[in-house]
Formats: sequence, C-alpha cells, structure tokens
Amino acid sequence: MSSRAPIGHLAVAEVACCTNQGCKSFVPTESVDTWYLYFALKTAVPELKALGSGATFTEVSKTAVELFEIPVPPLSEQQRIAAILNEQMAVVERARAAAEARLEAAKVLPAAYLRAVFNSPEAQRWPRRQLREISLDKLIGLVRSNQQQNVSGLYRYLKMDNISTEGRLNLNSVSRIDATDDEATRYRLRKGDFLFNTRNSFELVGKTAVFDLDEEEWLFNNNIMRIRFTENIIPYFVLWAFHSDEVKQQLEAFKSNTTSVCAIYDRQLSAVRIPLPELSEQRRVTAMLNDKMAMAEGTRKVLEEQLDTINKLPAALLRRAFSGEL
Repeated sequence: MSSRAPIGHLAVAEVACCTNQGCKSFVPTESVDTWYLYFALKTAVPELKALGSGATFTEVSKTAVELFEIPVPPLSEQQRIAAILNEQMAVVERARAAAEARLEAAKVLPAAYLRAVFNSPEAQRWPRRQLREISLDKLIGLVRSNQQQNVSGLYRYLKMDNISTEGRLNLNSVSRIDATDDEATRYRLRKGDFLFNTRNSFELVGKTAVFDLDEEEWLFNNNIMRIRFTENIIPYFVLWAFHSDEVKQQLEAFKSNTTSVCAIYDRQLSAVRIPLPELSEQRRVTAMLNDKMAMAEGTRKVLEEQLDTINKLPAALLRRAFSGEL
C-alpha cells in the first residue's frame, strides 16, 4: 500500500518483490486471506488518508498502520467475501473497459464528420478566401485584471476558459466586471459573433466559438478576438472550417511561442485561407454539421454519465461487502 503521495494505492504482489520507503507492505498470516485483506484496506482508504500527516506531503506512519483495525471474520468467510468481490470487480472492469471504448469512439465522431465534409472532393473545389477578405470588423477584447473581476459586476466577462476545444461556449464559471458606457458599447458581444482565442498555451491557443446567447450584457477579454463577417458568410460555417485539418494546419504554422504564452497575431490570422462555397452550400453544410455535432455531444454526455456510474460501483460493492450485505 502506498503510504505517501498519495496514500492508499493498493496492489497484490504477483511476483517476489521489494518496496521502497513510500510503501507499507503486509504479509498475511495463515488466518488472513490476501484478497480479503486487499479489499478490507481498499474500503478503509479514506480513514487511512485521514491518519496522514506532513508539511510537504502527507504520509501515514508505520505505527498508525499497525494500530489500524479491520474486521477479520473466520477464514472461510473471508475467502467467500473475497471470491464474490473478485468476481464482481472483474465484471465492473469489463463494463468500464467497454464504456471507455464507446466513449473514445464517440469522441472521434466530430473529427470524422469534419473530414467527411472538408476533405471531400467537392470541398477541394471550393474557392479559398483569406480571413481578411471576409472580415468586416476585428477587435481584441477589454483588459480587466483578476482584481477587477468579481461576482457582482454589471457585465458578464467572457474569457478564454469559456471557449472549449470543441468550439462551444463553456459557461460553468463566469466572471463579471464593471465598464464605462463607451467600453460596453465597443466590447459588447452580440449573437453570431465569431470568437478566436489569440493567446493561450501552445495546445489551446486558437480555440474558436460562435457567440450564440441572446443576452446583450456580455463583454469579452483581451485574450479573445471578436470577428464580424461580411454578408454571405455564415459564422458557424467558418467555425467548422477552423476545426478542419486544412485550417488547423495553417494555425499550427502560425503559432509563436514565448516562455509561457503562445500567440497567433492579427496579421497571421488575417492570412488564414478558408474553404468557402456559395451561401446556399454554407447553409446546407452548417445545418448538417450542427445537427451531427449536437448528436455527438449528446452521445458523449450519456456515455460519460454511464462511465461515471460504473466508476462508482467498486466503492458501492465494497460498502455492501463490509456492511454484511453479501
């Protein structure tokens, strides 16, 4: 059992081995079944963690472990409980592996949908236009320090963490700020605005979303560029184009790294070439992809909930076993 950083990782040795100072090893007597001991300790991990102490990292001492008590029924009962739990845990593990495989398959669906559209022979014939050619207005957002952000400000403040890597708005955590009337007029978001994350880590810079909320009291952060397009350009089509292999490869080439921040600047972003068909085709592709992406997202959420339920089963099975319900 790991006894520090973190406390409570457990395993049964299948070969002869040694352990270092970060582990406490248990050698069962003839009256204790190894797997029963494993499950008893696994059930007790929260209590064992509570016994830990230390400034740099918590550690449970040898003395605390030696004094820790577990229920020890007769050996035959230990073996019965251990056999049932091993069987149940094996079933749970198979269910977890199957759920994880389904979830991974669901996660790759959006990319597959995008490739089917933007890598198609038809899409290869679409004209390419630079972003500067289709942009009516581009604006970097409003600077507000962390100290100027609060929960009672007049305006909601959209930041780079509110843009997901999948092209959606993530509003689980929203800051608020105050602003002058002139600032609010200049930096207000309206439905259909295209948002581009200009500065972030190397992996996350370039996140995009379309602002699709009806409220008028949203302002946006200076790590985001707001882009409004000319007529005959559908923002959601541009969003999906930005998630295509063709555009992502261009963005990768433009990334400029500093010590801690990666940026894609306006002059680089303006040069990005986007596959852009006629308006009617933009509408058709956008409607199709919006539907498919919504279905993929719904499937992903259902599978994540299923996996979460499965991941909670071992703890529930252990509680039943050690409360005498087996």
